[in-house]
Amino acid sequence: MFDVIIIGSGPAGISAGIYLKRAKKDVLIISNGKSALEKAKKIENYYGIESISGEELYKTGLKQAERLKIPIEIDEVTNITLEEHFTVTTTNRKYEARYVILATGTNRMAPNIKGVKEFEGKGVSYCAICDAFFYRNKNVAVIGNGNYAIHEAKQLKPIAKSVTILTNGKEIVQNRDASDFEVEETPIKEFRGTNSIEEVEFENNNTKKIEGVFIAIGTATSADLAKKIGAVVKNNNVVVNGNMETTVKGLYACGDCTGGLLQVNKAVYEGAVAALEIIKQLD
Repeated sequence: MFDVIIIGSGPAGISAGIYLKRAKKDVLIISNGKSALEKAKKIENYYGIESISGEELYKTGLKQAERLKIPIEIDEVTNITLEEHFTVTTTNRKYEARYVILATGTNRMAPNIKGVKEFEGKGVSYCAICDAFFYRNKNVAVIGNGNYAIHEAKQLKPIAKSVTILTNGKEIVQNRDASDFEVEETPIKEFRGTNSIEEVEFENNNTKKIEGVFIAIGTATSADLAKKIGAVVKNNNVVVNGNMETTVKGLYACGDCTGGLLQVNKAVYEGAVAALEIIKQLD
């Protein structure tokens, strides 16, 4: 069991990892190998650095973690649970830890499909664990084509009458559990209904009756994971206190996922605050 698992390898996650490792804590960073920082063409407002690309700064942070021998697992986190301790589930395995830090940023991807925004809360959901209860014995669909979409479909399968994965024109990821579900790869035209979703129409004009749609495009964000474990999320931002702890004891969040200023210096600061508080608790 690890003292701390950090989900995310951007500035917030790496900052937290450095402080924890230097305090001789057993820490693991799990990353999907991507960071929003890499998309920044040039950074010229960071203290002590005249000019640097986001990609270079991101890689420098990874090298710093590697020099400290912080293990970084490249994998996709699909779920977090808490009993006596935290269990972090990835595509390939499960890990256990006393504390968890969410630092995956905010890359929620809502598809630009007619009806999605209109039916949010009226058939459109972003969390299978949170809302599956409301769709007992109903026909539902999951939008996405990756491991996260398949994970959400598995959560719904024992409760819903049927679960269809809608890839919206993309190929389904090669996953051993994908064959357990009906997969529709035709691009989606729109969702229709009166007071709630009643059907989906595809670009080929075919339709399918559904009563609920779960959005699971890309990978799970910090907000997605926080919701799964019962932490409060407002306006897609994870709610934290001054020590960066969420409403779930032992679960921390830092960086873009907490809202406010979306800057590297804020992410680095919040990562340090979370780590120092956890160090105090462990000691």
